[in-house]
Amino acid sequence: MPGNVNCMRWSDRFAIAALLSVSLLASGCGGGGSLFGGPTTTAPAPAAAPASTAPPVAGGSGSSSSGYLARFFAGSSDRAPQPVAGAPSDVECPYIDICEGASTLSIGAGGDSGAMSLKYQGTFVRAARQCSVVAGEIVVKVGVEGRIILGPAGGPGEVDVPLRIAVVDESPAGSKPIVTRLIHIPVTVQSATDNPTFAHVEDGLSFPLPPSSTALARYVVYIGFDPLAAEVDKKPKPKPNHKPGAKPAPGTG
Repeated sequence: MPGNVNCMRWSDRFAIAALLSVSLLASGCGGGGSLFGGPTTTAPAPAAAPASTAPPVAGGSGSSSSGYLARFFAGSSDRAPQPVAGAPSDVECPYIDICEGASTLSIGAGGDSGAMSLKYQGTFVRAARQCSVVAGEIVVKVGVEGRIILGPAGGPGEVDVPLRIAVVDESPAGSKPIVTRLIHIPVTVQSATDNPTFAHVEDGLSFPLPPSSTALARYVVYIGFDPLAAEVDKKPKPKPNHKPGAKPAPGTG
């Protein structure tokens, strides 16, 4: 089991206000672990997932087939023991847990954090993973499904769901980030009564195979919402400060 490490310990800038009831994974929200630190990549924004009870996969695998998503969740789970393709039988795929403090996405109107100003809330519905060994590395495919719930100030609009996936080594010495990735999932809310679902399958999350199955058993795949990192992504990057070249002397050039 992972240690009870709060995400805020690794990122003092993270905070989420849970203003509505939270729908967690069937296994519940377990111990923490950071969603920050370690090698980080940001996936490009995939196509929006339409509102339906069986949404297509957004990004990751690039598939738009709801049948693919159904097969993925049917063939794997978030916490059940699962072997690693191409590895010895005693090697198991790290299970999925929700990072403490990152289980809910709350979006207010005009930056107001009051309960009546809540426009949208994102929650997790289910998650699943598959693992394989390729060229000495563990390659993890992570699937996440969630839902956007309208708050008192909510209505039709576009919602950017900032999903963070992180692999963490929960060793007795402490939590160590192995790899982390931020994915933007755009979701369309079509009406004032619409509570759309969203889904994403992320491919190619890889890291070196640990030296033993015991070491790998300490690894956890954490999922969570990371709105502050998403805000950093949106900020324009500073332009390089090029000094103007020296003006040529009179009568030259």
